[in-house]
Amino acid sequence: MTNIDLGLAGKVVLVTGGVRGVGAGISRVFRDAGAVVVTCARRPADEGSDVADLDFHSADLRDPEAVRDMVDAIVATHGRLDVVVNNAGGAPFALAADASANFHSKIVALNLLSALTVSQEAHRVMTTGNGGEPGGVIVNISSVSGHRPSPGTASYGAAKAGIDSLTQSLAVEWAPAVRVNSVVVGPVKTELADMHYGDAEGVAAVDATIPMGRMAEPADVGRAAAFLASPLAAYITGAQLLVHGGGEKPAFLAASTAENKH
Repeated sequence: MTNIDLGLAGKVVLVTGGVRGVGAGISRVFRDAGAVVVTCARRPADEGSDVADLDFHSADLRDPEAVRDMVDAIVATHGRLDVVVNNAGGAPFALAADASANFHSKIVALNLLSALTVSQEAHRVMTTGNGGEPGGVIVNISSVSGHRPSPGTASYGAAKAGIDSLTQSLAVEWAPAVRVNSVVVGPVKTELADMHYGDAEGVAAVDATIPMGRMAEPADVGRAAAFLASPLAAYITGAQLLVHGGGEKPAFLAASTAENKH
């Protein structure tokens, strides 16, 4: 693949949940683009991971004081904060009627409210000097679960729908100094693919439901986030970039017995 200078060299980038899965893929893309990448999660990268050498902060993003301390520590170390990628999140499968109110509350707090908290603290430092160059970019990692039925992860889907609404509102409130966009992500093939999709046969079956013929790789999400964070996207804010391989093939096509299904 031809390398394109995204203008991210030397930029200080925080990737939340940036040490595993999609987050690790995002961290790699920014690192390869020359950015100074800082990650955070509840626990550090696994030993031997190629992102284990990145600056890491252990933080519970649902705790506003912990988030403020982390952002202040990043600025104290690196002098500024140019980009935040709000990637931390996720949810185990749980039917809505069976899960407790506390479970749903925690899922919304992790997947929606923590992104707002991190964004608030990022905005604070991005607009109060930031090393003499005010301004910055926030990229929220959203999901197709927020735009179609999400059985088994209803509160997660609702939180991701909230992320895209939040993105639009913050983009209007914080323009022109801070741009805010979201990446709406479909199924991604990570090291946990077997947990979500089953064995190789199950993964292949999910691949077949996607027009592009495969799930995304973490780097696909990372490249989209890096584009939105770069000067190439200088006039883009409040946008949702779909990274889902064309979405899901309509179910009626598979169910139809017509000879010509197109």
